[in-house]
Amino acid sequence: MRRFAALAPLALLAGMTLPAFAGNISIEGRGEVTATPDTAAINSGVTTQGATAREALDLNTKAMTDLIAALKDAGIEARDIQTTGFTVSPNYVYTDERDDKGYTLPPKINGYQVSNGVTVVVRKLADLGSILDRSVTVGANTVNGVSFSVADPSALLNEARKAAFADARTKAELYAAAAGGKLEDIVSITETQGYNAGPSPMYARADISAAAVPVEAGEMTFSINVSVAWELNETK
Repeated sequence: MRRFAALAPLALLAGMTLPAFAGNISIEGRGEVTATPDTAAINSGVTTQGATAREALDLNTKAMTDLIAALKDAGIEARDIQTTGFTVSPNYVYTDERDDKGYTLPPKINGYQVSNGVTVVVRKLADLGSILDRSVTVGANTVNGVSFSVADPSALLNEARKAAFADARTKAELYAAAAGGKLEDIVSITETQGYNAGPSPMYARADISAAAVPVEAGEMTFSINVSVAWELNETK
């Protein structure tokens, strides 16, 4: 009797349909959201030449003072103007002449160059063209580029996250159904993010005309890649 009692539950279980754990399923999903930039950053500055370092610096200081004043007059706040580079360097003149032993003579210093660069954040894109024009007009002879961004992309990234997770779950459910099972608890979620600025940044030259510089901000794409792992149960 004891032996029969011990085997009876096993016999009952053998006739039941039970879920069998089959492992995990890991799927990657991607979500993208596009948006029009609302902020631009200009990398510009002044490069001056002089017979002495002092002369080159004085010329540069005057031009940079005028540039910064013009930017503030255009409505740029002090917090949005940041010095990003300052150099003083000699200008060398090289020669093919040689000394009496046949060695090439060392280069000679022929004046000095001073460069001072600033990064300017423009929060009203409608003013970007006129600010570029004004900068060059008052003395900025180096404009290295303009980059665009969204000041606060957090809401956009959250939308991309939702889309990425939905994409991963849709594909995971498809695979689970094809395997004859279903998704159970989430095991892990891993995220990576990035953005695509769209068209290449616009570059400006020093020979800008009096008219406002035409600029186009285009669109930016914010993307989230997510890897989600679920427990996968297969029903037999």
